[in-house]
Amino acid sequence: MTRKVLISIIIIGSVVLVFGLGYLAGNNWPNENQRTGFFDISLFWEAYNSIHKNFVGEIDYQKLIQGAISGMVDSLNDPHTVFFNSEETGRFLEDADGKFEGVGIELGFKEEGLTVIAPIKGTPAEKAGIVSGDLIVKVGDKETESMSIDEAVRLIRGPKDTEVVLTIFRKGWKETKEIKIVRDVIELPSLEWEMVDNFAHIKFYHFYVNAASDFKRIAREIIDSPAQGIILDLRDNPGGYLEMAEEIGGWFFEKNTLLLVEDYKYRQVEKKTKGAGHLSHYPVVVVINKGSASASEILAGALRDNKESLIVGEKSFGKGSIQKLEFLSDNSSIKITIANWLTPKKQLISGEGLIPDYEVEDPEEQIKKAVELLKEKR
Repeated sequence: MTRKVLISIIIIGSVVLVFGLGYLAGNNWPNENQRTGFFDISLFWEAYNSIHKNFVGEIDYQKLIQGAISGMVDSLNDPHTVFFNSEETGRFLEDADGKFEGVGIELGFKEEGLTVIAPIKGTPAEKAGIVSGDLIVKVGDKETESMSIDEAVRLIRGPKDTEVVLTIFRKGWKETKEIKIVRDVIELPSLEWEMVDNFAHIKFYHFYVNAASDFKRIAREIIDSPAQGIILDLRDNPGGYLEMAEEIGGWFFEKNTLLLVEDYKYRQVEKKTKGAGHLSHYPVVVVINKGSASASEILAGALRDNKESLIVGEKSFGKGSIQKLEFLSDNSSIKITIANWLTPKKQLISGEGLIPDYEVEDPEEQIKKAVELLKEKR
């Protein structure tokens, strides 16, 4: 997903109005010019006309059209491609500011079902015991088996001080458990850092709007510190904006270093760094787990491929696709997957994830191993 919301206005006003009124009044089917060699759009109008003529109840035509669009999008069977009505679009844009009301969970889909990528630090979800990899079987009394991610988000979200019950299944459990969580205002921290031995331990929580500016501040602090290397901690980092990963990557690589390859339907586009590489002389060890996804996988993969940085921890989530938001003329929108991304050496991450060089499950041991590897590099 990119921070620059790419707006594509679908002009349906006068054209659809003229066509629709003429169609309803004259009851004419679309002519051959509206048919293609691949599909027959007249089938849509046939169904529309049947509802218009025969349905006994009151028809909300706006909802009718939006329902058709939603069904069309759902048929793509991609959990990341979603139709938003105008209200849902507004909520989605608010989330981009890094502040909302809910429980603080980043969600994704695995073969097993709706999965917690990561709970956000300090949120009600983390305090209630939700962990990366948890399967959410039910939200309230609604099963999640056929839900989209965004539908689940709508159900889990809610005003501060209200309660939501999640039915969770976790690896190693014999049965599901209900966990009650009281919603709160969620403010997303970007990152923090500390010295561990002689190394800068940078913990990134996400790559949303403030991540690059926050990192710029701490990067200067690290340069002025006695740090001899960097532990880049991307555990439970669900990703965020591609631009943030690009800007942050510019600190670790020389200018014009290949960061990733965007793999579109008919072409591939190389993304290269633009920064001055002020941290490029530091050895880096990356720490990941099953909650590391999207932009965090981009940065980890680029460090591995370009700097031969070692990766410690657990296999990452494997969310390697790019979405953009297409606005429609009634302020609704479609969040649509437009490409997959590949590491500089063209490894596909979507559905696969990054496999660490050193697989370590225990969180404390992961950092200890990172320190050990950096000491060997000195």
